[in-house]
Amino acid sequence: MINRRTFGKAMALGAGAAAVSLTGPQTAPVVAAPRSGASTSGGTSASALPDIAPGTHTTFGRMRHVTAGLLNVGYAEVGPAHGPVVICLHGWPYDIHSFVDVAPLLASHGYRVIVPYLRGHGSTRFRSAATFRNAQQSAVALDIVALMDALGIHRAVLAGFDWGSRTADIIAALWPERVKALVSVSGYLITNVEAQQEPLPARAEHTWWYQYYFSTERGRRAMEDRDKRRELCRLVWETVSPTWDFDDATFARTATAFDNPDYADIVIHNYRWRLGLAEGERRYDRYEKRLAGRPVITVPTITLDPERDPFTAPGNGASYRDRFTGAYEHRTLTGIGHNLPQEAPTAFAQAVVDVDHF
Repeated sequence: MINRRTFGKAMALGAGAAAVSLTGPQTAPVVAAPRSGASTSGGTSASALPDIAPGTHTTFGRMRHVTAGLLNVGYAEVGPAHGPVVICLHGWPYDIHSFVDVAPLLASHGYRVIVPYLRGHGSTRFRSAATFRNAQQSAVALDIVALMDALGIHRAVLAGFDWGSRTADIIAALWPERVKALVSVSGYLITNVEAQQEPLPARAEHTWWYQYYFSTERGRRAMEDRDKRRELCRLVWETVSPTWDFDDATFARTATAFDNPDYADIVIHNYRWRLGLAEGERRYDRYEKRLAGRPVITVPTITLDPERDPFTAPGNGASYRDRFTGAYEHRTLTGIGHNLPQEAPTAFAQAVVDVDHF
């Protein structure tokens, strides 16, 4: 799911941010005013998008596929073929349906919206059985660069959450020429494996229970079992999005993406690698070395914090503000949990449109 953040963020979790109510009433999202230092430079002001209720749309229609790097990537595409491109990137344990309301909103504003399944999810497949099922962060980021190449997309707005935020952050940091602008939920999520060896306060460690579960063979076996992994993933949904009143059908639509034959291998490797318990591949060493230095992101950026996500620290993004050196704005969405684009699609889509006008 999410990379462990700075020690300050962990201290906030330890102080009780993780102990959110699981039964609070649904609250309409409220976007906080930009904090001091937010960018107001560049571009013309963007027009407001129409407000739609979460769950207005349920499907994308016909899926597409393209050979891209190590993968045959399954993706949804919405909007005019020659419109400015937005690539929306999902997290774990989610899939492309996190953007099922976001995509048509952006398409109606003239954007060509690409929503790919990440490796190990949905209809995305490895091209070779011999390829190591690697989920280290730079490998996933290079998948998206390869997708852009395969589709003839030189630059795009990247927008994501969870694994998707990390992937978008990495591309913006290492290949800024490919990123027109960035929307990153939870801010700067680039992983430093060595830094993650330091213990956190007990309550913060408790919040990361699934990471430690996945470090065991018992956790691997749970992810390999269709019923057990669905039960586990649904528990994560309920815990990290305590005000999202999703129904069985909504979860079931996403859970089909977990039936990918490489799903368990990819999920387990991702979390073990982040904890320093699994090796990556030498081909990615040069990228990981640069990422370990916490490179700054220079492209125009809006960061979004979901207030009810137990991984969100107080401070309006202060813990990662210094990692963004270009035009910048931070927004906090009150009453919203971890799956921000599906819980608050209008606010997410509006951030995309706004950052494109910085």
